[in-house]
Amino acid sequence: MADAYDLIVLGSGPGGYVAAIRASQLGLKVAIVERELLGGICLNWGCIPTKALLRSAEIFHHMKHAKSFGLEAMGVSADLSAVVARSRGVAKQLNQGVTHLMKKNKIAVHMGEGRLVAPGKLAVKSDKGEVELSAKHIIVATGARARDLPFAKADGKRVWTYRHAMTPTEMPERLLVIGSGAIGIEFASFYNDMGAEVTVVEMMDRIVPVEDADVSAFLEKALKKQGMTIMTGAGVEALDVTGSGVKAKLKAKDGKVSEAEFSHVIVAVGIVPNTETIGLEAVGVKAERGIIAIDGLCRTNVPGIWAIGDVTPGPWLAHKASHEGVIAAEAIAQALGNKDVHPHAMDKANIPGCTYCHPQVASVGLTEAKAVEAGYEVKVGTFPFVGNGKAIALGESEGFVKTVFDAKTGELLGAHMVGAEVTEMIQGYVVGKTLETTEAELINTVFPHPTISEAMHESVLAAYGRALHI
Repeated sequence: MADAYDLIVLGSGPGGYVAAIRASQLGLKVAIVERELLGGICLNWGCIPTKALLRSAEIFHHMKHAKSFGLEAMGVSADLSAVVARSRGVAKQLNQGVTHLMKKNKIAVHMGEGRLVAPGKLAVKSDKGEVELSAKHIIVATGARARDLPFAKADGKRVWTYRHAMTPTEMPERLLVIGSGAIGIEFASFYNDMGAEVTVVEMMDRIVPVEDADVSAFLEKALKKQGMTIMTGAGVEALDVTGSGVKAKLKAKDGKVSEAEFSHVIVAVGIVPNTETIGLEAVGVKAERGIIAIDGLCRTNVPGIWAIGDVTPGPWLAHKASHEGVIAAEAIAQALGNKDVHPHAMDKANIPGCTYCHPQVASVGLTEAKAVEAGYEVKVGTFPFVGNGKAIALGESEGFVKTVFDAKTGELLGAHMVGAEVTEMIQGYVVGKTLETTEAELINTVFPHPTISEAMHESVLAAYGRALHI
């Protein structure tokens, strides 16, 4: 007899484990299936451990520039193995935290490879054999993995994915990063601060191409100032891996192909959903290129089967997956008779994006170009960190805040930032957008002084010709 549940969640990443917890809070009998480590890629091999690495690099950067703060630090050096060990320790602590949360919420954990075998039935294969579980509802939350380039298969020695880059056995001397999205730029920033000679190649005409064009331009200038080589509108024609390094043929924007040698390469050109072996075809779930089609409440085309996170259409972000987990759990509870929950579809325009390079990048909503393309008449305000007292005092005067408003209604359409701690600040605008704020509420909001967040206020004022400090 198969173990029977109200809900089985396949995958325990930030979408899966959150869905399981919320469903348990709502009184459902819940199981979660995980093939590797509770917490998934984000917690164990992605979002969290990379931030630990970047924090070490940030401190190292400040130590090397102690003189600018009136301090003296002699003989400063980095122990890469110790930096990596700290990062892994952070991931382990959080993994143990998720394990505790599963016990606290009475969620059954089944370790092994899960596969849909029929609507409401899931087979779980482990080294102990195979068991079959049954549930009224199943959520697919199996996440994604790094995409390989056909000519640059990751080997963990010279050609790395993000996973290899997180646990290096040696420090790269000359590093090639292919792709300048969040993952590529974060690792480029980390290794650059740690002392590697870094080259970034991006096929689009600017780095971090999903961000506002002004942010991309500012970040490129800042990274070049730090010593990076940035090639945009460029591509990698071929890689030749040798015992001592990698020879790369790089095609520049003007079409000229040159050869360069690197000690290591990081491939950061997107992700592939983990959906090939989980039985989607067996139960008739619709997917295109592995990405599962869902409605606003995360339902697939097959009744009783739901999907969240990186196996569904983007943006592919941990916080989007977590929010979808809550939506799906509440919709399932409602379907099972709970009249006290009222799930709502997520507004993707209100999902923030954060990149933890140095300087940081954060945004929400439409870029200026996208707003104009959508037909809006816009009012745009920009305020530089160099006009902010706290930023100057911190020695972090590089950066700016940019806001985009509908000129007719005053609606906040988008906000874009680059600089120190902007990944913390962006939430102010996210709350504002969720509450459907206009410029009037933001102008009349009192911002504490001295804080970098005052630049947010000044940016809004600037959009309406009222900036006070520029």
